[in-house]
Amino acid sequence: MIVLSEEQVQYILEDLEQKGIELEELRFSLLDHICCVLEEELNDPANFQDHYRKVLPRFFKRELREIQEETELLLRFKNYYAMKRTMIISAGITAFTFVTGALFKIMHWPGAAFMILLSITTLCFIFLPILFLFKSKETNSTIEKITLGVATVFGIVISLATLFKVMHWPGANFMWLSSLGFLFFVFLPLFFFSGIRKKETKLNTIISSVLILVAIGLLFALTQLRVSKWTEYHEYKADLQLIQLIELSEINSSHTMTVSDGLKRKGNELIEEINALKKGLVLHMSNSESAQASTVLIEFGREINQTNRFFFHESGKPKPRLIELKENVSSLYSMLSDTMQEKATILNTDERYRFNDSLEELISWEEDMFSHATLSNVMRKLNQLELAVRFCID
Repeated sequence: MIVLSEEQVQYILEDLEQKGIELEELRFSLLDHICCVLEEELNDPANFQDHYRKVLPRFFKRELREIQEETELLLRFKNYYAMKRTMIISAGITAFTFVTGALFKIMHWPGAAFMILLSITTLCFIFLPILFLFKSKETNSTIEKITLGVATVFGIVISLATLFKVMHWPGANFMWLSSLGFLFFVFLPLFFFSGIRKKETKLNTIISSVLILVAIGLLFALTQLRVSKWTEYHEYKADLQLIQLIELSEINSSHTMTVSDGLKRKGNELIEEINALKKGLVLHMSNSESAQASTVLIEFGREINQTNRFFFHESGKPKPRLIELKENVSSLYSMLSDTMQEKATILNTDERYRFNDSLEELISWEEDMFSHATLSNVMRKLNQLELAVRFCID
């Protein structure tokens, strides 16, 4: 065992300072540890510098300055390790619950809403704020700190907007558009102009800005901010048919008409067919033998794809159940008097213009009534169809 000279000790001290150890107490503490190791292991004083370079990497993973940075964080955050552990745990909870919740939502399994709510709440109010605290302490640049703060706010707002959109809560569209405006007019300008000024970050800043724009553009393209034209049309058509039913009921109550046995029998058969269709649709949507229509409407009221699959083939052609319904409705309509036919237009199965626009193409009754219609609209139309038949045969 040898004792280091004052020149060797001074050499180590100056080297530590050059390598980024600026805190005096930390520098002398490291000096003490390094000197102990060198005095224990060094046999030949002539090999001092070579052995010093071999010993030094034992005190860090990437570079010596990380000891300085971690010490500063410890001095600033009394609960540094607790916060770091909380951030890691919250990141894991967010990732797991969001992926699982999305899967449950796609499969219509119970618990999806809770898991999505938990994931986004954890992300917004635990993970992102702690991440901002850590990242902001790693830089001394005011502009970079502001950029980090803006990015954190944007992350929280767009996450909440996504939550509101997925949960169908009011204000989702406003929050979504606000977050996009915040991104384009606040975050991206700050991020782009602060990064492009530095030569070493210029290329990465440009590429990152383009990728952010593309990602948000793709997400925005997949977001439905308003209902489709088909949905609006079906809602308008259902309301119009309801008015026609009221007029039909007034005619029925003000005129005493004799209904033939054949018309009454045909109408009752059609009512049974319509009810069977409604029951079949409810069972198809819920995959349950004991599903209630009210429950299914609450859960799947805005569903379009499954109603289309119930009534139409992948090619768009109507299935036999819908073709049979059309034939029976047409048969009943042909048995009505001219006065009743004028008011019972819901039973008229002739082709009509798409969206009631004479400039559009002609489409079939089946497509006009049930194609691209939500479950709520389909059930409403079947109910109105049933009412129209009852008014005609009572």
